Amino acid sequence: MQTTSTTLDPNTLAKLEGLELRSRRIVDGYLSGMHRSAFRGQSVEFTEHREYVPGDDLRYVDWKVFGKSDKVYLKQFEAETNLVCYLLLDVSESMRYRGDKSAMSKLEYAQCLAAALATIVLRQRDSVSLATGDEQIRELIRESSNPSHARQLVQVMEQADASHGSALGTVLHELSQRVKRRGIVVLLSDLLGNVDAILAGLNHLRYQRHEVIVLQTMDRSELDFPFESTTLFQGLEALPEVLAEPRGVRQAYLDELQSFLDRIEAGCRSLRVDYELLATDRPFDEALRRVLTQRTVR
Repeated sequence: MQTTSTTLDPNTLAKLEGLELRSRRIVDGYLSGMHRSAFRGQSVEFTEHREYVPGDDLRYVDWKVFGKSDKVYLKQFEAETNLVCYLLLDVSESMRYRGDKSAMSKLEYAQCLAAALATIVLRQRDSVSLATGDEQIRELIRESSNPSHARQLVQVMEQADASHGSALGTVLHELSQRVKRRGIVVLLSDLLGNVDAILAGLNHLRYQRHEVIVLQTMDRSELDFPFESTTLFQGLEALPEVLAEPRGVRQAYLDELQSFLDRIEAGCRSLRVDYELLATDRPFDEALRRVLTQRTVR
């Protein structure tokens, strides 16, 4: 579906104050024309009737049967446990990077996506949890299906201190050990770190029978390396500054980047993990729609 509102463009969204407002704009645009969420986890398939017992929820009374028999029966449905969506947000220092032409940092973009996903899940009356991590899990908010839960998650994301290094593999293992109920884990990260450790962490989640979605968030300048003149590149996560002539290192950088991305994508595929690379200049509704549509098709 074509985007009908410019409010979904990252450049426009960046001008809006507050993560909560921005996430609401994303979700309103995404849900326009959407009939069913790919995250939906509760069955509403009718199975049988049973007699009413005082204290039962009157919403499930079959009034047609009452009109014919003058007896009160309840509709019973095939009930499944509500889905739980665990959002894991990388708050390491590298996520603070924002190119000169970018409207948002990688962290801000990932926060908007996480807040939008939380809102979608809660609107479907399913449960959502949030973990933030860098070298370890910093915050872990337990799951809830209460609509007001989104505000708490937004507050935690806005207060995240992205000033530490990254050990994403360790964070994934820790999350695997701390969440007991099976669900869908959505990782939002630039994945800059030890690829083998990250894939081992994802494998741990899959071993625990979670479904996993990886949304790799990268700045456009990281993907294209558009620098021309001699540039002093500032190191993040305790790395040193590097003075370089970009034209002399561009091809080597792009080759190394492609190798890194290929390893991540191939590793996710082998683990049956849904993977999507998202540049921070990509429209939010397009990113959400592609990710959730892939789940529906699968």
